Amino acid sequence: MARRGRKEQILAASERLFSEKGYHGTTIRDIAEASGILSGSLYAHIDSKEDLLFEIVNQGADNFLGALEPIVASPGNPEEKLRRGLAAHIRVVGEHLHAAKVFLHDWRALSDERRQIILEKRRRYEALWGALLEEGIQAGVFRPVHPKFAQLVILSVANWVYQWYDPEGPLGPDEIADQFARILLEGLNQSS
Repeated sequence: MARRGRKEQILAASERLFSEKGYHGTTIRDIAEASGILSGSLYAHIDSKEDLLFEIVNQGADNFLGALEPIVASPGNPEEKLRRGLAAHIRVVGEHLHAAKVFLHDWRALSDERRQIILEKRRRYEALWGALLEEGIQAGVFRPVHPKFAQLVILSVANWVYQWYDPEGPLGPDEIADQFARILLEGLNQSS
């Protein structure tokens, strides 16, 4: 197997194992066995277990950013952009369930320098949501709520999807996003 193919196999095994057992609960031996190679041979393909974690988390951050940036930058109704943003987030989670769980839970296990890189990307992602919400507030489409709290609610809802989402289930990312957006935008109170 070519070096690149083996590295992808190791990354895929690491994603699954980190998702199931956590970063700290996964050993190099676990990764090697899941990859079908000897533990000592694993180091011919990687430098460290943390390198695998960083690659998974960094790619996850890039996936989330890449999905939301064009939506926020596009013209259009903020309410529709919110729906599209939720669908994009859910799509990233659904297409990368293991990586999404690792991204959301294990990024703090990275060394300080690498954690700062991911933290900056997470801040950029949150800022995109903040800009989208602020745009809607300024346009009078959304109520004048505190954008940070609205963003926390949206991301809390969207980030939890990895726990229950089934890519083979009856609802896809767009349908789930529509349900979430309806509840978020209309609330539960009938008198609103």
